[in-house]
Amino acid sequence: MRVIYVGEGGFPTISEALTFIEKIRANAAAEGCREKPSREQRDGMLQANAAAEGCHEKSAGRQRDGMLRANAAAPVEIRIAPDVYHEHLEVLQPFVTLCGAGPEETVITGSFGAFEILEDGLKRGTFRTQTAFVHTHDVTMRNLTIENTAGPGHIAGQAIALYADGDRLIFENVHLKGFQDTLFTGPLPPKEVEPGGFRGPLQFAPRINGRQYYRNCRIEGSVDFIFGSATAYFEGCTLVSLDEYAGAASSPQIRGYVTAPSTPEGQEYGYVFAGCVFVGDCPEESCYLGRPWREYAKAVLINCRIGRHIRPEGWHDWGKARAHDTAYFAEYGNCYEGRCRDMPEGLRRHLKKEMLPLYEKERVLQPVR
Repeated sequence: MRVIYVGEGGFPTISEALTFIEKIRANAAAEGCREKPSREQRDGMLQANAAAEGCHEKSAGRQRDGMLRANAAAPVEIRIAPDVYHEHLEVLQPFVTLCGAGPEETVITGSFGAFEILEDGLKRGTFRTQTAFVHTHDVTMRNLTIENTAGPGHIAGQAIALYADGDRLIFENVHLKGFQDTLFTGPLPPKEVEPGGFRGPLQFAPRINGRQYYRNCRIEGSVDFIFGSATAYFEGCTLVSLDEYAGAASSPQIRGYVTAPSTPEGQEYGYVFAGCVFVGDCPEESCYLGRPWREYAKAVLINCRIGRHIRPEGWHDWGKARAHDTAYFAEYGNCYEGRCRDMPEGLRRHLKKEMLPLYEKERVLQPVR
């Protein structure tokens, strides 16, 4: 593992570190076209990982450059010092790990909202608001926060913190903060409902399902704050429903929805939440666990703790009558705070114990055959 540093004498921004990796790999792939890094980059920013216990022994500049050039796909770790980074990241290279000093210490922040009017007279739209955009495979993020501070959805519109579209994406101890549409787990659905609704970096890209793993993460939002088509496994995560109308003169009875899957027809898995906690500051019974963004939406909750802000029926059909036959919202062993028995059915299906092996992490995240 090669290590690059951001902050405290390393690259000044995460984006510059990512660009450096891209250039080094491009140079390695292009015979006779090797652009040497600057002296500062050679002398201080790329270091060999001499030992697993945090011992980093510096090599000479040319040796360090050579280690990456020897293998254009060599894994690289970006270690990010404590700070607030006002950036809009694009992670387009595989085999990259972004590691912060902790969610409270390393914060990546942006503030684009969907209602913003751009120079062309069009609204920015949902899929051009993201603070961090991941479009590749084999990326890991850990020990950091990604936030979108555009504001509540009824004021700023949708505002994505993390747009994750790729295979074998891992997020550990990552905090994602926003209101409406905090986390998008791509790909996009095949077709948009409204013209221009998918305007953004992958509007015309092929829709390829990827596997995503979230472990010990904290994800905050109000409306549909985890949405998309990916196969995603959430383990030991905390899902926080925020009341974006707190202090407002008037507010709707329903404050929000945690998930809005758009699982494609025929895809075996959508979202699986295992051992997660659903909490929030919303009024009692004012939120739903989810609703189907598309009719074949899938979400399964296993051994989760669910606060009083979630309505007893759990799931909403979003006015899609057909979703009662096509969507799959299932639960096993969940405890609704103060309401662990005699919950109304609605869209909810109850998993049988013998079905649990189908939803083990290794099974859900295995390669598609």
